[in-house]
Order: sequence, then C-alpha cells, then structure tokens
Amino acid sequence: MNSEQDPFGIASGWWGTDGSWRETEPETREALRRAQGAEEHPDGPPQDAHVWFVHPGETAELWSPGVVSLAEGGEVLAQTHLPPDLPLGAHQLQPADGGPVTHLFVVPERSLRPKRGWGWSAQLYASRSEQSWGHGDFVDLATLANWAEGTGASLLAHNPLGASLPLAHQQASPYYASSRRFWSLLYLRVESVIGADLIGEKLSRAAAAGRALNADQLIDRDRVWALKLTALEEIWAEVRGSRVVQHSLEIAQADQELTRHAQFCALAEHHQSGWQEWPEQHRHPSSAGVREFCAVHSDRVAFWRWIHVECEVQLAVAAQAGAGLLADLPVGFDPAGSDAWCDQDLLALDCRIGAPPDEFNRQGQDWGLPPYVPWKLRQVGYAPWLQTLQRMLNHCSALRVDHVMGLFRLFWIPKGMTAEQGGYVSQFGAELLDLAVMEAARAGATLVGEDLGTVESEVREALSTRDVFGYRIGWFAEDSPEQWPANTLGALTTHDLPTVAGLWSGADAEQRSEAGIPPDPDGDQTLRVRLANLAGLQEGESAPASEVIRSAYHTLANSGSDLAMVTLEDATLMTERPNLPGTIDEHPNWRTALPVLIEDLDSTAAEVISADMGRARP
Repeated sequence: MNSEQDPFGIASGWWGTDGSWRETEPETREALRRAQGAEEHPDGPPQDAHVWFVHPGETAELWSPGVVSLAEGGEVLAQTHLPPDLPLGAHQLQPADGGPVTHLFVVPERSLRPKRGWGWSAQLYASRSEQSWGHGDFVDLATLANWAEGTGASLLAHNPLGASLPLAHQQASPYYASSRRFWSLLYLRVESVIGADLIGEKLSRAAAAGRALNADQLIDRDRVWALKLTALEEIWAEVRGSRVVQHSLEIAQADQELTRHAQFCALAEHHQSGWQEWPEQHRHPSSAGVREFCAVHSDRVAFWRWIHVECEVQLAVAAQAGAGLLADLPVGFDPAGSDAWCDQDLLALDCRIGAPPDEFNRQGQDWGLPPYVPWKLRQVGYAPWLQTLQRMLNHCSALRVDHVMGLFRLFWIPKGMTAEQGGYVSQFGAELLDLAVMEAARAGATLVGEDLGTVESEVREALSTRDVFGYRIGWFAEDSPEQWPANTLGALTTHDLPTVAGLWSGADAEQRSEAGIPPDPDGDQTLRVRLANLAGLQEGESAPASEVIRSAYHTLANSGSDLAMVTLEDATLMTERPNLPGTIDEHPNWRTALPVLIEDLDSTAAEVISADMGRARP
C-alpha cells in the first residue's frame, strides 16, 4: 500500500497479490472522505484527541499539576511529573488548571509469553453433548475444557460467542454478531439457570424437544432459539421477583453498556428488525423515545439484562473448568445490531469492511461490517475497543485477534459501490495494538494476532516487538514446521480452509463444486502435496485419511511454534470445513455439527493425536 495518504488516512492505492498497482479511484476517495466527516472538516479530522501512551515507570514532565484517576478506582496526585508507579491500565489525567482531560494509557512493552504447549480448537455450537439442545452450550464448553486438560492440552480455542439479534431467524456466522461485548442466549444451558427447576414439566418437555435436535447433523439455530427463549421466559416469570435475582440485577444495572444492550434487545424484539428499520424516535440510544419505551417495557429490559447475567455466570464457570480458553475477537459486528446502535456516532455507517480482489476472490469481498471512524474512536479514548477487550478477557487465558492487520488498516467499501471499488483507510494501529497488549497483560492472558495473508513489514515488526503471537498454517507455510518461529501459533488448517480428511479424500473439492465454486485442480494438488510432505509421504503414495491426520499432527507437534492447535474436525475425521468462503446459502456454513457427541471424543483420533502432542510438548 502506498504511504501517500490524505489527512483522512485514505491510501492512494495498493499492490495487488498479482504484483500490479491498483489506484484508488477519485470517486472512492471522495466517498471515503465524506464517510469520515470531510464535509464538516474539509481540511482533515480534528486534532483534539487527548491521548497519552506511556510505559510503566516513565516519569514524563507535566505541563501543570493534576490528578490521575486510576482505572481500578482511586486517585493519585501528580505535581511536576507522572508518578513512576502507575499501574497498567486506562487512566484519566485531569489538569488542575481546568484543561481538557487526557486519556492516559500505561501499556507494557511486551505481551505475556505462554509456556510451550498445545490445545484443541472447537466450534462450540457444533460440539454437542447428550444434554445439549441441538447446539453446544456453556456447560459443554466446561466439559470440553476438562476433557482437553485431561488429554494434556493447555488451551481450548473456541469460536466467537457474541450475542445475536433477538429475532426468530438466527444469523449463523459467529463473525457477524449483534454484539462482540455480550453473549448469545443460544449458548445458555437452560437447566443450569437459577430457578429452572421451578418450571418442572414445562422444562422437561422443552429439554426433550431440544435433545431430539442432536439427531440432526445440521444445526437448526432458529428452532434452538425458539425453544430456549420460551423456556427462559417461563423461568423469568418465576424468579424475577426473587431476592437473589433482584440483587444480581441491581449490581448489573450499574453497567451502563449492559443496560444499553438490554434496551436494544427489547427494542429489536419489539420491532422484529435491526435498528435502522425502527421508527425515528428509537434509532438513537440517548433519545427521549428510547427512554419512554424502556420505562413502559422495563420488565423486558430487565429480562435481557438477566439473560446476560446468566450467560456471564455459566461462561465464568467454563473459564475456570480445565484447559484455559482461547477466545476469538471478530473484526466487526452486524450493522443492524447492538454494538452498531450503541456506537453509531463513531461509525462510518455508509461504508462496509471487506477485502480487495485477489486470486481467490476475483470480485473482492464485502463482509458487510461497519468500520469505526479512526479519529472519532481516538477522540473518545478508544472506549468501545477497551470495553470489548475487557469483556472478552474476563473469561479467557488467551485472545485471538481476527485479521490483526485490521488494527492498522481496513479496506472500506462505500455505499453503492462494489468491493472492486473500495479503498484502504489507515487506523491508529500502534495505539490499538498497545491497548490490546495492555488489557491482555492486565488479565494475565496471551495475545495472538491472526496475521495470515499478505502483511506489511511494519505490521510484522509491530507484532514482533510486542511479542504478540502470529500464525503459521500448514497448508500455506513454505518453510518446514521445525523452522516456524517460537512466538507463533501453529496449525494445519483454519475454519475457512479444508480439513485434512476433506483435502486428502477430495471431498472438499466436491463440496466446493456443489456450491457452485469453480474448480481449482492446480490449487488442490498444491495443497495435497503440501499435506503429503507434512505427513511424511512419498510423492504418489496413498494412505487412509486417519493415518495422514496422525502423521501430519505428529509433524505439527514437533514444530517450532510454542503453541500448536488441533481441530476437533480433524480428530473426528470430518470432511466438511466449518465455513466455505464465498458462499452463503449455497453451503451450510457454521451449521455442521461434529459427527460424535463430546462424551465420545476419546473414541476418535483424539487419543492418538494427544499422545503425540504430549510426547513432543510435555
């Protein structure tokens, strides 16, 4: 990407993966400028964001005396210099002379390094137990964490768990949630909710209907949602007046972000749509119309607040159960959802995030996610970013940042244009990354940046100098796994790529063909050769998929990466990948369950893979 950018961070163009230079069209640049407020600020964004980043122990000189309000509460006087013992965190510096408040961030120089180890990677929705209602839940997550620890694994990675829109039709993609800060009702184990026993026979009937869904290989989120919502409403009717529930809700009521989210859920449910389709008086969270609605529907707002409290309780139990959780932070969120409604004043709602054309997607990609306006996000001290990080890090030992390059620059597509007409917009990447490192350190967690694909050298350097783990994927890495850097997470595949069995058997190519994706025999052969090399097979040598899986993971176990991840799809010999990029209805993305219940995982290749991992990574 050319470094010549205008004041709004819009790149003049970028280098395509084919080596050609792609110019950002003038009409695209103008649309991207308007989306960032150029009509009001024609000379560039306001430069009045008061943010200050320091490392622990720095005693920088102050312009005037002031008071530092600490992130965890309390105040510290600062006379001529910053106090040297400020803790990590997002503090506020209030000058005594009445000047503007500065967002003061004390950030570590490096991320925390984990011990050499390995883990399992699970799509939680697909990981069902005998007690599941057709969809993996938080109790299943705890069971998986205990199982993973029993196999010798130190981590259990899972898909994003963000809240969905509270509508009858449920979005399948976990990377397109209504909110990244709150959790989906779909993951609640209804029987474990406080007061579930009070609805007796109603719960028994609902549970029987839910467990019957385990017989279906494809997950029916709409049916699961309807069953769980109805059962939870029955429980709520019994417990909402209890002292225990009222006490927990009183505590939760102090959480302003949760209150906004609960208000959104009540409104979305009432209107049965995303917020852009609501009446004007309900479209902004601070409007009088919203206050009036919530006063009338206070019980429903309380219901959704209670749902989140119950999710928090069950997720917290899972986080303490066994192997540490590796949570997944998506790039963005549904423009019709809760986060977009709450943060609408900071978003470029006339644009979507995507990716430019490349050899895999000739028309580019439109992910439909609204971007934050960089200068507006900075102006509020990165509050939404911090809130998202903090809530996710409350319940994990490691955090994966999806598309970590997006912290530095994103490909914006203006309204009415295609992905081929988009352009890159720079962000304050170093600051966003520093805040992620800061919050991870405060939580005692490791930070992993998904850096697959073409990554600029300055981004690689920023990750490396902060000890943020990168990725190495067996299908793509050209060097031998033994040579992979220590500060990486090594894996054979990802949720967007073929499983080992799918690639080796040719089933993945068949599934792509059935979905209408043009065949790519050369690409398939390249990956098969790579897989054969990882499995130690000679050219043209055949072997059953189970043997290839074991051999390839034996190679991964002995790789240079300090973290190695094994997918449950490979352990269970699945040929279907979780997601087939470039498809929506043509393929059952994010809907295919594991072929076995989690109680039966020990009867799969998991046992053999675990033994290899344990020998190489004791």
